[in-house]
Amino acid sequence: MMTVTEDLNRLVDELKTQRDELAVKRHLARADVRDEGAALEKKWERLRGRAEVVGHEAGKAADDVEAAARLVVDEIKKGYERIRRPL
Repeated sequence: MMTVTEDLNRLVDELKTQRDELAVKRHLARADVRDEGAALEKKWERLRGRAEVVGHEAGKAADDVEAAARLVVDEIKKGYERIRRPL
């Protein structure tokens, strides 16, 4: 059974794969898609920082940080899906 940290790391790794695939396509995309991609990139950077905090704070009060990180994961994932549709 996966720990909370392992599960969150798996989700972040899945997003990284999607992010990498979309990065190439974004360069060729319309301006509105590029703008959304740029906004998602900022959220990605914040998520990476939060994921590191969860790893360091596991066992403490990490539930709040994990919940916030999961919301960002979901938001980024939905954003990637919106970008992928017109490509």
